Amino acid sequence: MKIYLSCDMEGTAGIVDWDETEITKPEYYVKWTNQMTKEVAAACEGAVAGGADEILVKDAHDYARNINPDKLPRCAKIFRGWAKSPLSMMAGVDGGFDGAILTGYHSGAGMDSNPLSHTMNTQNMVVKCNGKLMPEAVINAMTAAYFGVPVLCIAGDKGICEYLHSFIPGVQMVSVSEGIGAGSVSLQPDEAVSRITEAAKKAVSGDKKDCLFPLPEHFTIDITFKQHFKAKYASWYPGMTQTDPYSVRFEADDYMDVLTMFHFCL
Repeated sequence: MKIYLSCDMEGTAGIVDWDETEITKPEYYVKWTNQMTKEVAAACEGAVAGGADEILVKDAHDYARNINPDKLPRCAKIFRGWAKSPLSMMAGVDGGFDGAILTGYHSGAGMDSNPLSHTMNTQNMVVKCNGKLMPEAVINAMTAAYFGVPVLCIAGDKGICEYLHSFIPGVQMVSVSEGIGAGSVSLQPDEAVSRITEAAKKAVSGDKKDCLFPLPEHFTIDITFKQHFKAKYASWYPGMTQTDPYSVRFEADDYMDVLTMFHFCL
């Protein structure tokens, strides 16, 4: 059994400030990248206990050089750095995987359930697909579904866990924190690790039939940027329409066309 694991950082237990997520701020970052690594390792160990034989971990935060590979089980491979492809945080996924796990995931732009809420970067106000918010967990769950891969488990803040569950009723959730304004209430870090292990084990060994994201037949993507010139720049992408000074719209029937647009415009 092959499992794909995409790990972000802003949804890691205890993280509440940008400095804690940036490799250029080692006085804060070192402590929290250790917690990120523990949560990823916990998901791997749970997946192995649930029957996984092989795991590909995509380090998908910032410079993509956050996870300590020494802490992962021997059956895990790690994809560090960026492929510079439209698959982005899901680089390396394909139809040969039996399931996917997301750890360290956070609420998206337009959501108030994490003080670090954003979608892909901090330059946009909202990203929507067919009128619904499209945080990174949704973008990546749709990417997995494009290849026929179900998302079995998500660990992150309460807002993103519940939001993804509204699309994927079978997904196992581990809410490690709950954002409140500019703050966050978090599980004790070791408790978060323990819960992630158990959830990953249950997810990998359990029924996967309600874990595939339901891809629509047509995609209408709306992006509202914080700065009007970002919308002007994106409007030059083939097929893009500028809908107001800050917003653009893109439509497609093939999700890979959406991901390619994101690659150049988002």
